[in-house]
Amino acid sequence: MASLLLSSCNLLRLCSHRDRHLSFPLGGREFATVVCQLGSVVYLLSLIAIPLAHSQAPPAAPNITPAQKPDRPDDGDEEIVAAVVSGALPSHRLEAQLKDCRRAARLRREALRRITGRGVEGLPFDGMDYQAILGQCCEMPVGFVQLPVGVAGPLLLDGRHYHVPMATTEGCLVASVNRGCRAIAASGGAASVLLRDAMSRAPVIKLPSAKRAAELKMFVEAPDNFQALAAEFNKSSRFGRLQGIQCALAGRNLYMRFTCSTGDAMGMNMVSKGVENVLGYLLNNFPDMDVISISGNYCSDKKPTAVNWIEGRGKSVVCEATIKGSVVQSVLKTTVEKLVELNIVKNLAGSAVAGALGGFNAHASNIVTALFIATGQDPAQNVESSQCITMLEAVNEGNDLHISVTMPSIEVGTIGGGTCLASQSACLNLLGVKGSNHESPGANAKLLATIVAGSVLAGELSLLAALAAGQLVKSHMKYNRSSKDVAKAAS
Repeated sequence: MASLLLSSCNLLRLCSHRDRHLSFPLGGREFATVVCQLGSVVYLLSLIAIPLAHSQAPPAAPNITPAQKPDRPDDGDEEIVAAVVSGALPSHRLEAQLKDCRRAARLRREALRRITGRGVEGLPFDGMDYQAILGQCCEMPVGFVQLPVGVAGPLLLDGRHYHVPMATTEGCLVASVNRGCRAIAASGGAASVLLRDAMSRAPVIKLPSAKRAAELKMFVEAPDNFQALAAEFNKSSRFGRLQGIQCALAGRNLYMRFTCSTGDAMGMNMVSKGVENVLGYLLNNFPDMDVISISGNYCSDKKPTAVNWIEGRGKSVVCEATIKGSVVQSVLKTTVEKLVELNIVKNLAGSAVAGALGGFNAHASNIVTALFIATGQDPAQNVESSQCITMLEAVNEGNDLHISVTMPSIEVGTIGGGTCLASQSACLNLLGVKGSNHESPGANAKLLATIVAGSVLAGELSLLAALAAGQLVKSHMKYNRSSKDVAKAAS
């Protein structure tokens, strides 16, 4: 500014001087004055122009990953929500129409709020990969439910240590399994045996008469026909291999229970496709057969049944450990004699009095369900997967405790279903069983089944000890009650 003012004054004085007018070529003084004038003007203009350019330029996009990208209303959102609310656009068609799973879930959530008049603000939305669940895990999503995941262990099983993830809202559960793991590790660890690996599906077929149904039964069960039926079945998958067919009659209805290996998948879809292939083949020889349903409940899926208890379904596993008497006293706070008596009176006799079917245990379903949810299994299949008989006996002249759990129908997989989700995949990875085992197909799913059984063993041991020592109520009062002010929370 000083240079501009001085040069301007000097130029005005030169232009107005009577004896010395400004003329070209310029002299040294005049040239310096003009340069100062022009330089000052250019500099001042640059000071004004640069901030103005910055203020008018569009802001730079922040470095945000797709999962963190904030939602912004898109053109047409209001019209789409209104169409869902009015019923003109079915909610289940949003993903197909918008080609954006996240946006579809967001708009469905808003439509739900308007339809019901109730908000779902407490239901988390951000953090879920809605594209990953499409066509595999859940339909018409509006969010996801949070569940705490605790880790028990290490579980020393078959010479290896496992840190067991458990998704649960029941206080004491993870702590109890953790104590059981500690007792097992202090006694040298547990051992497991996988007895069988066979998923089942049982269609029901109606024939014109019971005699005709019996003829089909004899045809299916004939050893000479097995290879042809297996060839048809095995066309459905690289890993699905037919193991056997067991039939049962009810009048003119025939129930055929197919069992097969399924690799690292839990295998329900795999065995169902194989069954359809066989049914198509059988129609050539028995055109009068009427397939009523691909599942006739003789499978038996998601139901406590004798056929699963006796024949097994999925993985059949036995897990055992010998707990030192000193560990029973120091870690479990009870005695071998009390534990053996309690198991007979509670798990065996008590369950028999109740008419239990596969429920000869203390709380196997607690551990199975928590592990299933954490690792992406079908939680409803804990019904048959939790069938378990717990056995305890004094060994080594009564000084030590032998404990075992026999679980004939653990239904797990490490690929497919909810195992693809990020959280569940992380829990599988923690156990070292994520995905398929390319070197030995099926090995990961088998290992997961043994970990489930080993975790149940730890949970059974700890709960029975708490009951024998009279600690159950005390521990639940400590760990399973909210310390929050209930009145304030309600308000």
